[in-house]
Order: sequence, then structure tokens, then C-alpha cells
Amino acid sequence: MIVITSNQTPQEQVNDIIAVIEKQGLQVHLSRGADHTVIGLIGGVTPSLAEHLRQMKGVQNVVKITKSYKLASRDFHPEDTIIDIRGVKIGGENLVVMGGPCAVESPEQIDEIARLVKASGGQVLRGGAFKPRTGPYSFQGVGVEGLTMMAEAGKKHGLLTITEVMTPEYVDICAEHADILQVGTRNMQNFDLLRKLGTCGRPVLLKRGFSATYDELLNAAEYILAGGNRDVMLCERGIRTFETYTRNTLDLSAIPVLQSLSHLPVISDPSHGTGRRELVEPMAKASVAAGANGLIIEMHTDPDNSMTGDGVQSLFPDQFDKLLRDLEKLAPLVGRKFSESLEAAPIA
Repeated sequence: MIVITSNQTPQEQVNDIIAVIEKQGLQVHLSRGADHTVIGLIGGVTPSLAEHLRQMKGVQNVVKITKSYKLASRDFHPEDTIIDIRGVKIGGENLVVMGGPCAVESPEQIDEIARLVKASGGQVLRGGAFKPRTGPYSFQGVGVEGLTMMAEAGKKHGLLTITEVMTPEYVDICAEHADILQVGTRNMQNFDLLRKLGTCGRPVLLKRGFSATYDELLNAAEYILAGGNRDVMLCERGIRTFETYTRNTLDLSAIPVLQSLSHLPVISDPSHGTGRRELVEPMAKASVAAGANGLIIEMHTDPDNSMTGDGVQSLFPDQFDKLLRDLEKLAPLVGRKFSESLEAAPIA
């Protein structure tokens, strides 16, 4: 349930409303918008409490939220969530680009790719240290050593880092090294992992399951939010359909739909969404035109010989650079601007 007041309502009256709610043992979530302040009630609300609140001074309306996801709902939090990670803003009108290889392979490889991502204007270095693979004999990543490699490359070149975490047991070690933790499509409904991420103290990028509905994705995000972590991004990475030409079908309509349902930033993954290098650029541009708050793109210096075998969907560095140059022109036309970048670490 939410209580709606005007931004002109005296703070004393807002405090009185909050005091009544907390006296009933309920949690309060306050969200201030341009015109209204929304006081969210978390917990069981009795009809008598709802009526009491409705009669209090300063209250304009009391509305029951019928969606199964509350904290992720735009009803509960009308304004866009903007995640600020050391000055890099994700959400709202900001556009962030995450680029890098599917997997960290060596210190030299990730350092060179980090340099190229930074030079092109990207803000986040992506790379997997632990890789969930369909086949048990495929390359599974280099593990904790890869986390260290990527963290050092990110610091050296002034980039945030994002890596995938696969199990609750690895959340803490990944959070020590990476700025953003990613939940892959196969783990979207790994509820033990989601609960752990709710307490990890790091922003989370939650990828949509390849057969998940919008409601299922938002309810998965609710697990993380309910644990106390409000820095969650949703990621459209393509869904499984009858089409076999592309690896997945990138659902561009998910971007505006999710933004209408939720206040959380929406990131698009055209690399996994198509699985074809020649389609990444046009679908990345289409994603930004559809309103995406960011992109996560695979880029490799030698994609045809990458250890994961996903090179067919990885851009070459010159293609990545050209894409970002084009996005710089496109972004202002659709109400987006490139987020600020970090400064590179000083060379000792």
C-alpha cells in the first residue's frame, strides 16, 4: 500500500504519518517525486489502518498495490532510480556502455581490452571469471584469479567492472573484486542467490531468463530489493522463440514495457540477444532508440579464437569504437547522454 502526499505537505505531517505506520510494526519506504511524496508501506496493512491514514492531515490518497512485486513497481517508487557508482550514473537520462570479453583469459588480454573500452568511451569493463556453460566440457572460466586480473585492469584504465556470479557461495569474493555483480539468464530464479545478493552491498545487473515473462523478471528483482539492496538493473538479453537464425530473439518492446512498470534502469544485451556479430550494432542502436539506459556488449581483440567459443557475437575493437561514436550522435536525439567516466588510476 502507498500513501500519497503533496510535496507542499509540511514535514511535521509527513513525520506523523510515518510514525503511525511504524507504530504498527510496518516498514516505510519514502520516495519524493516532482509533485508528490509517496510513502510505501511494507507489511500487512489492515483496513482500519488504511482508513486511519486516509483521514490524516496531508494525505491525498491511499492506494493498494495489487502487483506481486512492490519495491520494483513504479507505483511504489514513481521516479527513476539512478545508481551512482563512484560517479558513474546508471538510470534516468544517462547512457552507460559495458564492454569486454565473454571471459577473462589472461592478464594481457583483459588489460588490452580494458584500454580499448576506455579509449572508445565505455564506462564499465565486462568479463566472466566463472562461466555457466550448457556443456560440462566447455571452458568454465579461470576463477578467482580472473577476478583479480579484471579488477586490476579496471583500476588501471579508469573503468568500473562487472562480472557474473553463479552461486551464493561466490557472492562475497566477487563483491570484493567487482563493482557490479551480474546474474545470468540461467540463474534469474535462483532464489538463494538472489537473497544473498540482497545483502551483498554491490549493484546487481539481473538478466531476464530466456523464457521469463516481465512479471517473473520483476519478481526476481523483488527478491534482491527486499533484501535491502536497492541498486538493481534489469537486463533484456533475448528470449527463446521458434526462430533459429539468431541465438535468441531480442525483445526490444521489453525496454519501454519494463520502464513503464518499474523505476529500475533497463540495460540491453544485443550480443546474447542476437548471437551474430553483424546484428549487434543495429540492435544496440535500436535498443538506445527504444529507451535503454545502457548496453552490455561483447568485444574481443581476437574473437574467432576466444576460449569460450562465443566469438561469433563479439565485436572487433574497431567495430566497438565505431558503434560508440555513432551512439554519441544518437543518444541526444532520444533523450540520453553518456554517463561520466572514471579517471584512470595514476601510474606508480
